[in-house]
Amino acid sequence: MNQGTVKFFNTEKGFGFIKDGNTNQEYFVHVSGLVDEIRENDEVVYDLQEGRKGLNAVNVKLA
Repeated sequence: MNQGTVKFFNTEKGFGFIKDGNTNQEYFVHVSGLVDEIRENDEVVYDLQEGRKGLNAVNVKLA
C-alpha cells in the first residue's frame, strides 16, 4: 500500500486528490474508492488502479 495526504476532497461532488508521501505525485480519488470517510490533510494509505485518465487511488483508508 502507498501512503499519502489528502490534498483536496469535495464531499458534495465525491472526488478529490491524494498527494503521495514519497513521490509527491498526486492521484485522483473518487468516493467509490473510499473505505473510510476522508477530509483534507488526513493521512491515508491506498492502492493504485488504472483509471480512464491515469492512476486512481482506491481502497483508501485512514492511516
